[in-house]
Amino acid sequence: MKTVVLPLLSVLAALVPALRAEESFFKAGAAVEKLFTGQGETEGCTTAPDGTIYFSDITLSRIVKDDRGITQGGHIWRFDPKTGQTTLFRSPSAKSNGLEFDALGHLVACEGADFGGRRISRTDLRTGLCSILTATFDGRPYTDPKYVGPEPLEQPVMGVYCIDARNQVTRVITDAGKPNGICLSPDEKTLYVGVNDNGSSGVDALLDDKHQPPPLRQGLMAILAYDLKEDGAAVFRSILVNYGSDPGPDGIACDGKGNLWTTARNPARPGIIVYSPEGRELDYLKAEPPPTNLCFGREGDKHLYITAGSSLWRVALK
Repeated sequence: MKTVVLPLLSVLAALVPALRAEESFFKAGAAVEKLFTGQGETEGCTTAPDGTIYFSDITLSRIVKDDRGITQGGHIWRFDPKTGQTTLFRSPSAKSNGLEFDALGHLVACEGADFGGRRISRTDLRTGLCSILTATFDGRPYTDPKYVGPEPLEQPVMGVYCIDARNQVTRVITDAGKPNGICLSPDEKTLYVGVNDNGSSGVDALLDDKHQPPPLRQGLMAILAYDLKEDGAAVFRSILVNYGSDPGPDGIACDGKGNLWTTARNPARPGIIVYSPEGRELDYLKAEPPPTNLCFGREGDKHLYITAGSSLWRVALK
């Protein structure tokens, strides 16, 4: 069956310039490789304990349709750096976006809106069994953060939540605006939150016939730092990076020295920006189309993996 992928903003453009790397944290002269192209918008890449890369392929219901006009339920793909092969791990994915592996090697997925699960699931890679860690908070589905889909906003605030070892859920941040990417510092004492308030909870419903959104009044675009307490509470410390009127970050990752690697979605300066723990810019990699997420290779795989547009990419690191 033929799949037709229509553009969503610049992310899902059918023809996009190649990603380009500059020297710095990145290996000198390294070419950026396109590894795989899916059907929708790639997101949420993460590295498994065995070094393989898992990532989401979000098939937006208003945008990605087959030749009969039918949308798909999203996919999770697995890329093997040793073989260069990409295989389907799970479909439908319940519109998964962010992915991460827990300490036991289980794949944890944030399933989003647009007819998705709107929950946190966990898959045991040995058995293939999937369990639901949490599907509601105070009896209402999650909507955090909401960018697409017809579902209503059912929580009183777009927040950040914590699931503890007893599988109890607590809302630990309510003052971040529209939180998106999150990560912990290496010492686990700081929680970084990327805020990307694009001014809409359903930009897909606002696209015109040319798939361009109308003007929107965006809110805070920033990276916030929170102090983490032993009981799991998060206390606001500072606005680490303020993007002002420019679009803010999406995915965030920390390296071993505590530097923050973020995906910047500013059309005027899209790419990967590396910040010090104090918020000072250390490096920049131009990346087009604007990237959505990133992760590091494992066990000697000195690459940065990037999701952007409909594809998975990688670039060699020093």
